[in-house]
Amino acid sequence: MAKHRVAKAGEIPPGGRRIVEVAGRSIGVFNVGGEFFALRNQCPHAGGPLCEGPLSGFVRSKVPGEYEYVRKGEILRCPWHQWEFDVRTGQSWFDPVKTRVRAYEVTVEPGGGGSSNGGLAGGELTEAGLEKGPFTAETYSVSVEEQYVVIEV
Repeated sequence: MAKHRVAKAGEIPPGGRRIVEVAGRSIGVFNVGGEFFALRNQCPHAGGPLCEGPLSGFVRSKVPGEYEYVRKGEILRCPWHQWEFDVRTGQSWFDPVKTRVRAYEVTVEPGGGGSSNGGLAGGELTEAGLEKGPFTAETYSVSVEEQYVVIEV
């Protein structure tokens, strides 16, 4: 796989994103609390510009009247039909029986050091009654090298 520099690390602030063209593919690069993730900018439902959608989270409740907002800024909603995908993994959280998007490993390697694939699992979402869909959004490897964000495609 070839590496492509897409931005200086400081150009994508926490909570921010940048949509880039790499090897003929439109890809969204997201900074989630200092970790970088990349998804294909194409919703599997109708081909919409997935990475242009709003970032949000989920509301969960263990008992009536008590609510908690979880995964803030980690759930990407397609701007066309609001289908939801986990920015960290590409996993769908909408129509778990029929909707699928391909997932790719995403890593952050600041200065060639350690890596992360987004250690947060969907456990808190399944506790809230949500089910993982069979599909995941297409993701790409991301690393930070000498203050540059790099995607492997």
